[in-house]
Amino acid sequence: MSSDFETYEQDFGTITAEVTNKIGKIPKLSGEEKTQLVLNVDKQLEEVRELLEQMDLEVREIPIQSRAMYNSRLKSYKQEVEKLEKDFKRSRIAFSDEVRNELLGDDAISSESQRAHLLDNTERLERSSRRLEAGYQIAVETEQVGQEILANLHTDREKIQRARERLRETDANLGKSSRILTGMLRRIIQNRILVFVLGGIILLTIILAIYLNLRSH
Repeated sequence: MSSDFETYEQDFGTITAEVTNKIGKIPKLSGEEKTQLVLNVDKQLEEVRELLEQMDLEVREIPIQSRAMYNSRLKSYKQEVEKLEKDFKRSRIAFSDEVRNELLGDDAISSESQRAHLLDNTERLERSSRRLEAGYQIAVETEQVGQEILANLHTDREKIQRARERLRETDANLGKSSRILTGMLRRIIQNRILVFVLGGIILLTIILAIYLNLRSH
């Protein structure tokens, strides 16, 4: 399996080298010659993508203990192809300095100045956008903090209200207990008075009985 992978690697290296060389030539050409070279590079890039697919299939068949090394190599090849595709895209719309000057003359300088000015404006817009995004993120975080504070205040308010309700219940229970204790104390005093009255009556009855008994003798 690894031998097939290495064969694909060799083909990959050969084709990508050719593609790199042709991409460098595209901006210097024009007309039909440029069109033919673009079509040729596009076809070779398609072959490169097919090679990557084949290598990917081969890696899946390689034992796990050896697969990491091949995955790393395949990843670097994919990155290389991505770079080639970007370079190819730029080369298709680019002109060499000679062709640009020949076609535009003095306007080429103005075009470059406008392009630089446009890039500068684009960079400023990107910086402003990043600052706006940072400001928006801060605003979102501030809003989240505010919501958390409001939620905590609401929770604290509920706790305070529950505490007040418990205090009212406690006061009511204390008042009820106080009335019960007062009633019990009143009954105790009444009972003691009754005991004293009954004791006095019994004592007078005993004294009267003794007196009458002595008098009869």
